[in-house]
Amino acid sequence: MKYVDTHCHINSYQYDEDRLAVLKEIEKKMDFVVNIGCDLESSKIGIDYSKEYSNIYATVGVHPTDIGDEFSDELYRNLLELGKDEKVVAIGEIGLDYHWMTKSKELQKYWFRKQMSLAKELNKSVVIHTREATADTLEILKEFPEVTGILHCYPGSYKSALEVIDNYYFGIGGVLTFKNSKKMVEVVKKLPLSRLVIETDSPYLTPEPFRGKRNIPEYVEYVVRKIAEIKEISQDEVLKVTTENAKKIYKISK
Repeated sequence: MKYVDTHCHINSYQYDEDRLAVLKEIEKKMDFVVNIGCDLESSKIGIDYSKEYSNIYATVGVHPTDIGDEFSDELYRNLLELGKDEKVVAIGEIGLDYHWMTKSKELQKYWFRKQMSLAKELNKSVVIHTREATADTLEILKEFPEVTGILHCYPGSYKSALEVIDNYYFGIGGVLTFKNSKKMVEVVKKLPLSRLVIETDSPYLTPEPFRGKRNIPEYVEYVVRKIAEIKEISQDEVLKVTTENAKKIYKISK
């Protein structure tokens, strides 16, 4: 069974020198991957990849650190049109980031809610980015009970996860393999496998034993291994269930 990567950024500059080779490896070795949009340009590029490669899907959205100073009706209309594409499986990544704070909390919340509304309108899932903003993120998610999705690189506690577990899956990536990831290990141990999906966030957050190098979608294998170790189950079971979860939340029928 081939691996799935629910969250990667192949449009990143870190692939500029060998992007075609990376895309070909994905085509050959992966079941499917989802290339995540962070702004209008990266969203369009992701759709381009999805048209060229049958096992690449896309999301469209504006990351909280990439939002403009004012909400643009034109940008909203562009995202709406892009989101109608059959290879677009979610709106994202969207959410809140209080670590970098490139924009005010109120402006981030405004954009977040607008894009949650967009997902509701299109009947698409969402991919959520939250950093040092778990409480505010969960509060806004609860305002949209019709919307489901993935909490990417989930940073919260098990207790917080239970607040939205009926609507959301929890993205687990390379951070789980880090020596100082005790909190995430506890979350993975307690959360049911039926609510986990596997991701890399390539080219970032490279798992051990490659930490410090560029990440690639194939490295999801090391995340699967770690989850199997923590839960004391087989890697095959982890791969099977998390792949089913990914297909379900992204409405992928292949």
